[in-house]
Amino acid sequence: MTKAVESVLAGLDAIRDQVEDFYRDLHAHPELGLAETRTSARVAERLRTWGFTVTDGLGGTGVVGVLSHGSGPTVLLRADMDALPVLEATGLPYASTATATDRSGREVPVMHACGHDVHVSCLLGCAQLMAQGRQSWRGTLVVLFQPSEENGDGADAMLKDGLTDRVPRPDVALAQHVLPYPAGYVGVRPGPFLSAADNLRITLYGRGAHGSMPQSAIDPVVLAALCVLRLQTIVSREVAATDPAVLTVGSLHTGSSPNVIPDSATLELNVRSYKDATRARILDAIRRCVRAEAQASAAPKEPDIEKLSAFPPTSNDTGTAARLDRAFRAHFGDAAGTIDLQTASEDFSEIPDAFGTPLCYWGIGGIDPEQYAEAERNGTVDQDIPVNHSPAFAPVVQPTLDTGITALTVAALDWLAEDRTAQRG
Repeated sequence: MTKAVESVLAGLDAIRDQVEDFYRDLHAHPELGLAETRTSARVAERLRTWGFTVTDGLGGTGVVGVLSHGSGPTVLLRADMDALPVLEATGLPYASTATATDRSGREVPVMHACGHDVHVSCLLGCAQLMAQGRQSWRGTLVVLFQPSEENGDGADAMLKDGLTDRVPRPDVALAQHVLPYPAGYVGVRPGPFLSAADNLRITLYGRGAHGSMPQSAIDPVVLAALCVLRLQTIVSREVAATDPAVLTVGSLHTGSSPNVIPDSATLELNVRSYKDATRARILDAIRRCVRAEAQASAAPKEPDIEKLSAFPPTSNDTGTAARLDRAFRAHFGDAAGTIDLQTASEDFSEIPDAFGTPLCYWGIGGIDPEQYAEAERNGTVDQDIPVNHSPAFAPVVQPTLDTGITALTVAALDWLAEDRTAQRG
């Protein structure tokens, strides 16, 4: 541990209770993407109290704080703020009972089911420690609180609102995510880490008729079923087994009566991949397969294929990942390691890409270690451990928050610590 890390983290005991209180309050008051008004206001207020120069309202509800202390590198740390339209089933005393109107006008339950409340709380804890311990480092710290990660449009909204012109260009951009690993664990991975994600809507066309007279119809229900089966062969038969990819048909809507053959059917699907070439191959195959099935069924018109959203792949800069791996292993010891490839997706990489800055994104555990160990012994991790987006996902407060605050602080100080900047100078 460097002297700077030791000095800055010495303040953690004094702020732990307030970080935990903030986390529980944030968990109980989740907000959907681009509606994080309460969250962003509370974040901005705290940053100003600690001496950060704050720009709020970026991209709608984004917040950026900048704290400079002498000459040196610039480090950007990011947390996402938005919650999900999920009905919480954790049974926690601070569980969310919130509801909100989503973008389609529906009233939905809202829950921090992905751990963004952990991310915000940890970054605020790190920001407070860095402000209090600024005598131990030199350079500029940029803390970025991003809206609407779940919708894949929050990073883009901040960039369109002039983010790159309103904060110093970072030398490195860093972020973390709480995941279903034992709490206290920190893992980094060089190269590809999070998948690209493409969400598509496919409308298939038929010809309606009475259910008793199928000869007069072109049945889009049967066509949809054939497409679902055909689409499942793309990854299994057209992508190499050594090239990870996932294709899921998550929604199929058609018809309104058991004795009426409808005019159309709608599929919504999700594709995950890690390589641009694989991504293109799968998307091309989807178009080919559904058009061919429609033609084989004598559909009256070609399917409509609409892209709903797209997330870029997240690939860690290898040099930055190696550097953080050394720093985490030095500080956390056996609790640090190499994390698995993840099939989740993020839009954060758009921000460092816009700056032309290397990035590294790592994971921290949030599951009670004893619960995880028991599930591992029983071979039931997949069944017994709630994952992100589950209504039962509930990271344990500690050591999750301490680990997240510490990891962000250790990472930032690996660039900003006064002894390191002096060595580089």
